[in-house]
Amino acid sequence: MTETHIDVVIADDQLLVRTGFSLILGAQPGIRVVGEAADGVECVEQARRLRPDVVLADIRMPRLDGLEVVCQLAGSEVADPMNVVLITTFDQDDYVRTGLRNGACGFLLKDASPGLLVEAVRAAARGDALVSPSVTVRLLRRLEESERGLRPGTEGAAVAGLSQRELEIVRLVAVGRTNQEICGELFLSLSTVKTYLARVQAKIQARNRVEIAAWAWAHGTVRPVE
Repeated sequence: MTETHIDVVIADDQLLVRTGFSLILGAQPGIRVVGEAADGVECVEQARRLRPDVVLADIRMPRLDGLEVVCQLAGSEVADPMNVVLITTFDQDDYVRTGLRNGACGFLLKDASPGLLVEAVRAAARGDALVSPSVTVRLLRRLEESERGLRPGTEGAAVAGLSQRELEIVRLVAVGRTNQEICGELFLSLSTVKTYLARVQAKIQARNRVEIAAWAWAHGTVRPVE
C-alpha cells in the first residue's frame, strides 16, 4: 500500500454486487479498484498479478469458493499473505468460521452500508482488520459457546503468558474495538497499542487481530457483550 491509494480487487459472481462495490469504493479518495473477478480462480490470478492491498471475496463463488481463495492468498503456508476480507450473509456461519481459521482478516455482510464497506477496506489495508460486532463477534461467540461453554476466564491468558495489560487489549480486540478506540479506553498511545498487539500475536501465534479475537473467544477470556 502507498500513502496515496489503496488498491482493491473485488471478487463476486454477481455482477450487481461487483458493480455496486466498485462504484462505492472508486468514489472514495485514496481507494482504487484495480480488478474485478467473477469467480475464485480469476480472483486468485488477479490478486497474485496485481498484488492489491485488499481482496474482497465472496464466500460462494464458482470454480473456487472464497474459503479456498483465502487459503491460497492468506493461508498459513503463504509466504507473503494478502489481506482478504470475505463477503458473507447471515446464513453462512459455518463458512465464516472456516474462513477465519484459514486466514481471513475480516468479514463484510453483502448488504453492508457504503460506510461499513469503505471502513472494512481501509481497516484491512492498514492492518487494523475489521472485526465487526454485527458479524465476526457474533460468530466468535457461537464458536466459543460450542467449544467451551460461555465461561469467561483467564486460563488461556495464563498459558500464553499474557500480561494483564495484554489481556485487556485482547478483550477489546475481541469485541470489535479498533486500535484508536483501544487508545481511548486504556489511555495509551497508538504506538504502544501496536507494540502490545505485536507481543500478543507472537505469544499466541496469531497472524492478525481476527485470529486474536478468535483465540480470545475460544479460550473463554471474553465476557459476552449484549
